[in-house]
Amino acid sequence: MTPAIDLAKKRGLDYRLHEYIHDSQAASFGLEVAEKLGVDVTQVFKTLVVSTDAGALAVAILPVDKTLNFKKMAKALSSNKLLSCKKVQMADPKQVERSTGYVLGGVSPLGQKKRLTTIIDDSAQAHATIYVSGGRRGLEIELPPLQLADALAARFSAITDD
Repeated sequence: MTPAIDLAKKRGLDYRLHEYIHDSQAASFGLEVAEKLGVDVTQVFKTLVVSTDAGALAVAILPVDKTLNFKKMAKALSSNKLLSCKKVQMADPKQVERSTGYVLGGVSPLGQKKRLTTIIDDSAQAHATIYVSGGRRGLEIELPPLQLADALAARFSAITDD
């Protein structure tokens, strides 16, 4: 079990676990998930941690085949009055591991050591379920995006490059 699964159980989320053999040579962990599980790449979401210009950390959840748009992420955080910031950048990997309790490539949005402000790309709402990391490489949690948002007190916003 991982903290992500523990939280999903505790919250009574409608989730399914999917395990696969992780290939450490895979160029992209997210694309590997879609291929190994045989699901559309638009349903598989990655969890990124960013640092604001004020030094606060926040989480971005977006499709694995998309790139995070830093300006859109900063705007989503500010316009939702979640964090006051003008700019964001990728957080330092050591800081990510300390604040989430997960290793890179296995960062789950669920069950993080420290609850961070979270934005989910609005494309998630087009799917009945999405896949996010279950807290380790080779483990995915499939769940409805609205339940994920509720569990994390997250907001939906367009945060990827077009």
